[in-house]
Amino acid sequence: MIPFSDEELYYAVRNVLPQVSGYVNSHGGGITLLGVKDGVIYIQLIGTCHGCSMSLMTTNMVVRRELRRLIHPELFVVNVDGTPNNKLPDDVFTPKEEIKEPQKEKKNILDKVKKIFS
Repeated sequence: MIPFSDEELYYAVRNVLPQVSGYVNSHGGGITLLGVKDGVIYIQLIGTCHGCSMSLMTTNMVVRRELRRLIHPELFVVNVDGTPNNKLPDDVFTPKEEIKEPQKEKKNILDKVKKIFS
């Protein structure tokens, strides 16, 4: 069991997210912290990482692994990607001053190239 409240986890994740996001940033992406509920961290991969076929691996093998190393070994991370299994709960903890809607997919040159080859 994780010995932190959702509020404590939110601020802990927010503080270490710059350390965790280096790999994602190096691929033209980013990570948005959407909130925490019952010890589950809800993020959204943005930029070129949003919708990438490797986004599940990035979430599990990079983001979750690093958050577990830095905060607590039992953390679970969900990438809110628009699929029914990975949606943001209505009552997720997010400080009132930071409430954001999940970002829409940004179109860029890589998205155009993906469309050509798909």
